[in-house]
Amino acid sequence: MATAAAQDLRATSRAEAQDAPLAGDLPSIEEAHRVAPKDARRLSKLFFERLGELEEGTAEHQYARNTLIEMNLSLVRYAASRFRSSAQEMDDIVQVGTIGLIKAIDRFDICLENEFTTFAVPYIVGEIKRFFRDTTWSVHVPRRLQELRGNMARAREELAAAGNHEPSVADLAAHLRLGEEEVIEGLVAGNGYHADSLDRPVDAGGGQSGGLIADLIGDEDPALALAENLHALKPLLAQLDDRDRHIIELRFGAERTQSEIGAELGLSQMHVSRLLSRACRTLREGLLAEG
Repeated sequence: MATAAAQDLRATSRAEAQDAPLAGDLPSIEEAHRVAPKDARRLSKLFFERLGELEEGTAEHQYARNTLIEMNLSLVRYAASRFRSSAQEMDDIVQVGTIGLIKAIDRFDICLENEFTTFAVPYIVGEIKRFFRDTTWSVHVPRRLQELRGNMARAREELAAAGNHEPSVADLAAHLRLGEEEVIEGLVAGNGYHADSLDRPVDAGGGQSGGLIADLIGDEDPALALAENLHALKPLLAQLDDRDRHIIELRFGAERTQSEIGAELGLSQMHVSRLLSRACRTLREGLLAEG
């Protein structure tokens, strides 16, 4: 099925050689996407030769570039067929591969005397693989671990074929010649490949529902917020003078009353209250300034 990009191109260029010339000695082609691969290779050489001579932004340059894209869409379909067993829609894969084709056309240099098909396929396949890497993982996982997951999947198949139906971590490590810790890291990272809904019911057995997954997830620990606040207060406390810092420590650390603090420091309860209010105001202003 045609991609949206190809459909746009067909509105501006044609594909099947005709007599009327366009862009100098370039033929007018209708339904370029229907040009046979053999003819596409021959015509592509002609179009690439003229493309390098035409000024970008002109109608002639746009026609040559669009026609090259349409004539070589068969390369995209060929590369996309290798990913047919994936869960992604084939139309999406073809459209992503078309982006790789366009990049290859823009970067191809006919002076190097390379076959365009040989040059373009790695761009197309690379774009498709990048699409899968960026979209099929539910959370961001380093590429090293993504590749390790694929290697472990193949190792499982090979071990299963050898009669080991459920290989252990040690079996996978030995087969891949890796450390067990690295294999465990790959297994944990594999959990990021698929996400589960927090609203999915938990099966308690016997057809009974055990609530939702969200019910099993712990709530936020209030101690975390306290730890963050203490961490933010530490440099601000260091800016107070020794007496104010000592009062703060007695009031909130030792949980002493203002009267007890006054008795220890030889100050009235009213004076302690004023000093405590001033110190707290200074700390509060410092926190708000940082926020």
